[in-house]
Amino acid sequence: MALPAKLQNDIRQFQRLQQELGAVQQQRLQIDLKLREVTHTLEELKTLPEDAVVYRPIGGLLVRAKSRKEVEDLLTEDKETTEVRLKAIERQENHLKERYTTMQQDLSQALQAAGAVPQQGPSSSSPSESES
Repeated sequence: MALPAKLQNDIRQFQRLQQELGAVQQQRLQIDLKLREVTHTLEELKTLPEDAVVYRPIGGLLVRAKSRKEVEDLLTEDKETTEVRLKAIERQENHLKERYTTMQQDLSQALQAAGAVPQQGPSSSSPSESES
């Protein structure tokens, strides 16, 4: 049985949304990993004596920093920037998840109405019930 053109288009949009959500989740994981790394580095840096020799990256080079405070300031700024990016990507991910769930439910209903999928019984759980 052939699906209506609108339903085929909706399925393609759903698949694109699925890919976009996967990409955003991957970005969030990378940003989260960077934040953990910067946080750990800051914690370790604070255990060093004030006069410890510390290096900082500039491009592909490690250059001796003027002071430990200089590196702390750079890392603190990097941490704050990363936290902002993480919050933004989390908001984007949550928005995409909401769209995904809504579109999934709409597609499921449309496919059932088109007779492409057997009707589910009352004992099956909806996606929102399993996420709680």
